[in-house]
Amino acid sequence: MANERLREALLRNGFDLEHAARATGVDPKTVERWITQGRVPYPRHRRTIAALVREAEDYLWPDAVAPERKAEIAESEVVKVYPRRSDIPADLWERLLGTPVARVEALSLAALFLVERPDFARQLRKRAEEGTRVRLLFGDPAAREAAKRSEEEQLGKGTVAARIRNALAFVRPLLGVEGIEIRLHRCTLYNSVFRFDDEMVVNTHVYGVPGGHAPAMHLRRLSDSGMFETYTTSFETVWAGASHATF
Repeated sequence: MANERLREALLRNGFDLEHAARATGVDPKTVERWITQGRVPYPRHRRTIAALVREAEDYLWPDAVAPERKAEIAESEVVKVYPRRSDIPADLWERLLGTPVARVEALSLAALFLVERPDFARQLRKRAEEGTRVRLLFGDPAAREAAKRSEEEQLGKGTVAARIRNALAFVRPLLGVEGIEIRLHRCTLYNSVFRFDDEMVVNTHVYGVPGGHAPAMHLRRLSDSGMFETYTTSFETVWAGASHATF
């Protein structure tokens, strides 16, 4: 089976077979077999390619890392656990939003705590102008899932939908900005995910508890990613099924 993840990662970074072959010291036909036949490279070549395309080995070759190694990596990826998302210090968000990175990705329902920051839209526009790829996923305010979340959190009818509409109003100036994409999803959201290159904040969702009162984790991806990659894959799955925002 072809390795489409590897193919896409190389293309996204502007690398061809020759470039990957030079980086790893192998023949271009070997690299081609890694892609078209799904051959798994030696560990040293996997590490080189993963670093080249800024992806985790576990993402490019899901079956190549031993389960016990994945468990060790997952534990090491956790920088800090916060009892509540509201306990995350403001300077962490300021650093994550203010540091030039290759990608910024957010999966949430509304994330008002973040988007209503006075400089949020300005910072993302600046990142995009510097070459950052920004992808934002918000809940569809008209979706049944938004109404259900209002019920589960024991809020007034339509509260979550209203929050989403408020959030969309904050990011409306970003529509059409090169490098920024905004989509709406209709998923039952189990976690909100905020990724800044190799760092990520995951806000778990607990039944009946507002997001700000639920636990959150600060993760930093390692080369053989485990938990970090799980949330990355989740983001990509939701992104693929989401609709383009036209608000």
